[in-house]
Amino acid sequence: MKQSSKQNRKTSFRIGKVRGDLRGKIWYLTYHENGKRLRPKIGPDKEQARQMAARITSQLESHTHSVFNFEPVQIDDLQTRWLNHHEQVLRSSLQTIRRYRAATTHLINFIAQKGVASKTSLFQVGHAEEFVHYLRTIKVAPNGHENSQKRPLLDKGIKYILQCCRSMFGYAIKRRHLSPYAENPFSCLDLDRIPIENAKAVSIFSPDQEKAFLEACDDWQFPIFLTLMLTGLRPGELTHLLLPDDLDLKTGMLFVRNKPHLGWQVKTRNEREIPLIDELRDVLKITVGDRLTGPVFLQRRYLSASATPELNGQTEKQLEELLQQRVVQEEADSGKAINRSQWMKLSRTIWRDSGALKTDRIRTEFIKLTKQINLPQLTAPKSLRHLFATCLQDGNVDPLIRSELMGHSTSATNGASHGLGMTATYTHSRPETKRKQLINALIPRAGKKVAEDWLKGLNRKRF
Repeated sequence: MKQSSKQNRKTSFRIGKVRGDLRGKIWYLTYHENGKRLRPKIGPDKEQARQMAARITSQLESHTHSVFNFEPVQIDDLQTRWLNHHEQVLRSSLQTIRRYRAATTHLINFIAQKGVASKTSLFQVGHAEEFVHYLRTIKVAPNGHENSQKRPLLDKGIKYILQCCRSMFGYAIKRRHLSPYAENPFSCLDLDRIPIENAKAVSIFSPDQEKAFLEACDDWQFPIFLTLMLTGLRPGELTHLLLPDDLDLKTGMLFVRNKPHLGWQVKTRNEREIPLIDELRDVLKITVGDRLTGPVFLQRRYLSASATPELNGQTEKQLEELLQQRVVQEEADSGKAINRSQWMKLSRTIWRDSGALKTDRIRTEFIKLTKQINLPQLTAPKSLRHLFATCLQDGNVDPLIRSELMGHSTSATNGASHGLGMTATYTHSRPETKRKQLINALIPRAGKKVAEDWLKGLNRKRF
């Protein structure tokens, strides 16, 4: 009996609520947490097992999760939790959440088709590598429409999908849905080293093409595309400019501002101001006319003075109040509170009824014009933003001012990616400095010369 007790002391120990047992040459710990019996495997070193037992005892006594307590979930459930986190906590844009859902749904489909481990705790690096092979075999519609011609995923798309999956499993680690010692299976793929070999090239106009494009514009198209060329605005930013706060023609400044109460925000949330060269300011004066409120750029049907938007003459504050009224009416009709997606849909009706352009309309008009000048391969108005950035580079514009004009982050945390470092924290750009460098960069631009000719032609028509 004494011999058995002595032998047990060699093969077991207890520290607080945790018991250690030697099975063969491996030590195991046994304890209860939240009504569950846990028995993690530690290893052959008894001292390591005792240290881990002491750590777990301390965690149990302080009512925190023990190191081995985790909740494996189905990967489709993980996707739901992760997207809800972006929706409810981080308040990511609905478009961003849609992209995340589309990307991670490829993983859900892979698991269903291949029959691989569907729980977070069972999904290993080998499964992630197999998923990469799967992505290189499937075909998708580039614009997401079911009737579009399908093509294989490009390298950039594959990399984005894998990065989204990596982020989702990073969330799983933080929420203890993976074993404490498990690695993120997608981090082990070394995604940053995946080459982008078949990316769609970004094409920008040459000076002659830029001139031909602007000369092909009619009087409604010209101010829109000239503004995109000479300010670097994103199309969505241009369609959400409101009078009078976003455009000051007296000082020649354009302001890009968030409008969260009207359901729109800048992509990066970074507000900015952009000086207008004199020719663009004169073009915008004609475009705005005697209007004091509403969108700067109206739909084509309102080019005629006889046609006016339903919400003509409404200030931004009045538009916000009208949106709130529509929300109240919608909730009264349905008998329940509307969700964020429904609220955004109602906000779009406010922009529509105030006469604002749709970004899709800008793209349609851009494609018509590029076909007209025999450049059908150019289909993205965003290339005008690339053209603006290239112009700033060619004009040796200060990197900080360049980042501010483009609306990129200039914070110290992200400064390294822009080559600014802590300089961004201590540097403040005066409006007159921005204006001087911007004008110097735009002087040789074809857009400036064509704007001068357009204004002269308009004056000849009037007089």
